[in-house]
Amino acid sequence: MSEREQTPAGGVRGPADWREQTIPGIQPVAAPVSAGGPGPTPGPPPPPGYAPRPAPEYSTTPVRVRRPDSLASLLLLLAGIAAGVSLLLRWLPGSDLTGWDLVRRGFDDAADGGVAALFDNGLWQPMAVVLGGAVLFVLGLLVVLPARSHRFLGVLALLVSLVAGAGVLVPLADLGWDPARIDTVFWFAAAVPVLGLLGALKALLTGPRWR
Repeated sequence: MSEREQTPAGGVRGPADWREQTIPGIQPVAAPVSAGGPGPTPGPPPPPGYAPRPAPEYSTTPVRVRRPDSLASLLLLLAGIAAGVSLLLRWLPGSDLTGWDLVRRGFDDAADGGVAALFDNGLWQPMAVVLGGAVLFVLGLLVVLPARSHRFLGVLALLVSLVAGAGVLVPLADLGWDPARIDTVFWFAAAVPVLGLLGALKALLTGPRWR
């Protein structure tokens, strides 16, 4: 046996002694780190003045959310449409004056004699219905917008509907509450306060939505 095949102690080489017999100048391969060894190397420290962002605070208290009132808006818009149709029809039996003619004449009398002139000639009645329907139409557009509550708009719609209803009930009382003497335009005029009242109550009674 040659000198290279013998161990420094003069014994026979074992099966693992060949790992130590390496070429001069080459380092042996290091053994892998076991699973229980040291963990990963920590990263660089944070820069001066750095503070971690605090976790957001979540509240479990319910909040009111904005929402539209579609049904109230539809009723108020229909009231405005009914008032617009009444402008195209004749209000007085045996007369060719349409609702638009009566409203225009009412504005002329109000400009000349003031509001008292409207109550003297009775032109406040068609004006209350037509102008009330126009206001209800605008309120219907506002009610469809998302909001926490539409009760303020509902109060306005209720007041306007009451005024328009007075413009319908007063001439009906003058006719002796006789449906046979009612023309077609009266049903469109009566629809203005009825639909407006329903839309106003819907906006008033609908509570806020909580989330």
